[in-house]
Amino acid sequence: MKKVRVLVIDDSASVRQAMTRILSADPEIEVIAAAADPFAAARYIQAEVPDVVTLDVEMPRMDGITFLRRLMSQCPTPVVMCSSLVEDGSETLLQALEAGAVDIILKPRMGVAEHLAEAHLMIRETVKGAAAARVGARRPGRSAEPARKLTADAVLPPPTGRAMSRTTEMVVCIGASTGGTEALREVLEALPANAPGIVVVQHMPESFTRAFARRLNGLCEVDVKEAEDGDTVMRGHVLIAPGGLRHMMLERQGARYVVAVREGPLVSRHRPSVDVLFRSAARHAGSNAVGIIMTGMGDDGARGLLEMKQAGARTLAQDEATSVVFGMPREAIARGGADRVVPLGAIARELLQATAR
Repeated sequence: MKKVRVLVIDDSASVRQAMTRILSADPEIEVIAAAADPFAAARYIQAEVPDVVTLDVEMPRMDGITFLRRLMSQCPTPVVMCSSLVEDGSETLLQALEAGAVDIILKPRMGVAEHLAEAHLMIRETVKGAAAARVGARRPGRSAEPARKLTADAVLPPPTGRAMSRTTEMVVCIGASTGGTEALREVLEALPANAPGIVVVQHMPESFTRAFARRLNGLCEVDVKEAEDGDTVMRGHVLIAPGGLRHMMLERQGARYVVAVREGPLVSRHRPSVDVLFRSAARHAGSNAVGIIMTGMGDDGARGLLEMKQAGARTLAQDEATSVVFGMPREAIARGGADRVVPLGAIARELLQATAR
């Protein structure tokens, strides 16, 4: 089996050593070089183009965003940003995703090497997932699915038959991961101000979703915010699940829907998990809901989308041609959970048609 060849770029020697050690311990990964700055990295790339680059943001001589933009224009390569920027740097990391980075690994400012060692499984899976991403004109990469862990059973019991009858409003549930930030932007920008209420789980690090929601709110006609426990799902509003620590679930209070943001174990290796959101929609919304699964690595959301369909919801999956990583939609389609498979550019239209009375 061909290994994923990785170039590590970080000005910290300890981080380079830790990343090299963590990645090299995976038999499916080979670290071909570790560079202290973009200039040294460029020389390595001239000799051998890696399958994946892990790239720090804050570096001397040239910052990571500038190097990322140059790399994507000259030699499109899957890039995973590895940064200590959190609250203050969220906008910078959003710029990285806009510039073509496929994912983000956050590192603390203190005890970086120890933190990376504790997060070794997530780091390896992120890098292998990036290798499967479509970037620029690159050929589709290899598939690398993480081992499965807990299902939504760890948070919610399975749905029991079809959910309650329709209300006057519909609710849309969207799940996405790798490549999802820009895909979600395209979908939400295409929606009118009176679009049906939408709840979103996008796999993101802690403290990152607030900046993501603010950015979308400034671009879209619909109002977008990071969800808080008890928020009402209403027409013209989009709620983004907070990243990192808690799950987001849909609940019904009379004729309206609200979200519950609660602690729980990792489900399908994620928190928040798309499976948890979709199962809650199957239980509490049924045919009042539309489920949409978009680009992302792994299988989170595949089981939940099928449960939504079985409860009477309309379900959509993003197609392979427009997905950065086709893992999540492919799994949902294979399980029979998708009523329709559509390209990214058609999702907003299909969403509106599915919720029209």
